[in-house]
Amino acid sequence: EPLVEIVCADGSRSADFIYDSCEIVEGAARARTLPTAYGNATTLILKLADKASKLKLLLYYTTFEECDVIARRSVLVNEGEEPVKIERLLSLSMDIPGRGYVISSFTGAWAREMHRDTIPLKAGKFVMESRCGVSSNRTNPFFIVSKPGTNESSGECLGFNLIYSGDHYEMCEVGTYNSTRIATGINPTGFEWTLGAGEEFESPQAVFTFSNSGYNLMSQRMHGFVKKHIVRGSWRDKQRPVLINNWEATYFDLSEKKLMALARRAAKLGIELFVMDDGWFGKRNDEKSSLGDWYVNKEKLPNGLSGLSDKINALGLDFGIWVEPEMISVDSDLYRAHPDWAMDVPGRDHSEGRNQRFLDLANDEVCDYIVEKMSGVFSSANITYVKWDMNRIFTDAYSKSLDPSRQGEVRHRYVLGLYRIMGELVRAFPDILFEGCASGGNRFDLGILSYFPQIWASDNTDALCRAQIQHGYSYGYPQSVVSAHISNCPNHQTLRSTPIETRFGVAAFGLLGYELNLCEISSDDAVKIKKQIELYKQFRQTFQFGKFYRSDSANIAAEYSIDRFGLSESQNIMQLTVVSEDAKEAVSGIIQDRSVANKKDLWIQIPGLDDDTLYNLANVKFESNIMDFGDLVNQATPFHVRQNSLIHRAISRFVKLPSETEEYTAYGSSLKNAGMKTAQGFSGTGFSEEVRHFPDYSGRLYLVRADEETDSNN
Repeated sequence: EPLVEIVCADGSRSADFIYDSCEIVEGAARARTLPTAYGNATTLILKLADKASKLKLLLYYTTFEECDVIARRSVLVNEGEEPVKIERLLSLSMDIPGRGYVISSFTGAWAREMHRDTIPLKAGKFVMESRCGVSSNRTNPFFIVSKPGTNESSGECLGFNLIYSGDHYEMCEVGTYNSTRIATGINPTGFEWTLGAGEEFESPQAVFTFSNSGYNLMSQRMHGFVKKHIVRGSWRDKQRPVLINNWEATYFDLSEKKLMALARRAAKLGIELFVMDDGWFGKRNDEKSSLGDWYVNKEKLPNGLSGLSDKINALGLDFGIWVEPEMISVDSDLYRAHPDWAMDVPGRDHSEGRNQRFLDLANDEVCDYIVEKMSGVFSSANITYVKWDMNRIFTDAYSKSLDPSRQGEVRHRYVLGLYRIMGELVRAFPDILFEGCASGGNRFDLGILSYFPQIWASDNTDALCRAQIQHGYSYGYPQSVVSAHISNCPNHQTLRSTPIETRFGVAAFGLLGYELNLCEISSDDAVKIKKQIELYKQFRQTFQFGKFYRSDSANIAAEYSIDRFGLSESQNIMQLTVVSEDAKEAVSGIIQDRSVANKKDLWIQIPGLDDDTLYNLANVKFESNIMDFGDLVNQATPFHVRQNSLIHRAISRFVKLPSETEEYTAYGSSLKNAGMKTAQGFSGTGFSEEVRHFPDYSGRLYLVRADEETDSNN
């Protein structure tokens, strides 16, 4: 598999790049046209030359020593007098000894992103790629190459990623002489670039790290790299606010009255940021019109954005807004004025998607327009947060601003235009918290994170689905960039109902938000949400920026079989843990898929703690509804209660069943290695505060703090 393929002016395709010289420079040697990692680093530049074509190939190796990450990119320079055509220029190509490595890719689709798939590669070639125009939910650019038998805490593995938001290509190929080649970069399919005399072309930067202690160490090194060398700006190290988004509460049917009612309720529950989603602009009453018409719909918001934001701010809430700047509706004032700005093939019917088309970001005039319009929107009110959406993939990618002979450049030029737009707006509005979104996780990549410090991970807010989705992201991305919301039940994507404690237990291992109609929730749920937010704020630094661990018992490897988590029946529990940087506090969460009868024992270990520190551990308590027990209530009542009757429901309003109490004091070495045995699980009868009520889709959080008295004595 080659790194580079070119066609010279004489039609020849041969290139013989021979070592010419090298240079070591201090710093990250950042690219001119693409985002690259930044910060303390050292860069080796290998310079190769093809004498016949007068082409130079520069290979940049940048080392980020404190997080054990190496970045690699390629630059092709045309020092000749004739143009050459680039058909492929990958970012990284490396050979490692041996074969039979296990390749882990992260695949899916809308609402089921980041499913980990594994395959042992003993012969042939395995390709992971996107041809969607975006990094895509079908295959994320992050992947892992590991030795057989590697698990979360032991074994050797390499993690790879690409700082790019367009079509990407990853390849692992078993060579002839007992080696495996790994390559990644811009997808060559559909790509072509004319490199004129004196010009150069930069590939995106690829990054990789090595672990000899399993997947967790690999992930932690990647997490540290993303947090300190990819994410940037004023929000890089700031705690993110707890937000409410109105989308699932109102969809397009929003009004100032509805939004204010939701905001007032949110303020009382401790929420900090109110986000107004789609439907506030143009004539946007559904998804069929108005993208591109970025002016306020005065019928819905008679006082405009500034009037609404002032009222939101008066409640003590910050104000955020949704936009989708890259798209245009055919039914819009913008399209009627500039049909040439839409990306479509002249003279052919367009393959529509979600009733919208891409604006042509290969056209500088279009990029200027977006920067101007978004600047006007962002400066029109006290906006502190922007959700930047993009809701379809490429079809009929064609730029009317480019010559027909250069249409192979369109997709990459689109990405360059996008980066230019985001860069200008982020610099103009440095205090706004930008969140990337593309139908959820359709563009979750290091390129977006180089401008926006967080991304909406998936449109699927079902707790069980989100547990797996966030578990998948955790291999390559820190929880500080993963936006996660609690929504209503039955869930809008799956129609499944899960306890609100479980929904919180999943969303808390990300950037917590709520996306439901707070005006219509029960008083019990309101109390629970208020307590959840208080708890999250207490542990927010650890939840968002702590060191992240997955437990081996929840390893989603392909060799384990059956259910939604990819686990066997005996491995029905997923466990995640975050530990503060000083290891003085931790939170560990478990979530169960389906309950298993008479499985009373559950042992959990808390990784990452300091061996010699004494810790206090306690579970987060809650109250169970007696309705969960059906007519078993008759085992405890002096009279018969018919299931689901008015009496049954009346009793449930006033009688709550407390959860089990788990309180331990133990050294970190004990909690890490021996672990703790939780209270016995309910199995038919005998429920009490010493029994764990743990039916389908249940979750628990365990809070761990260093013993203050012991800590002060030390």
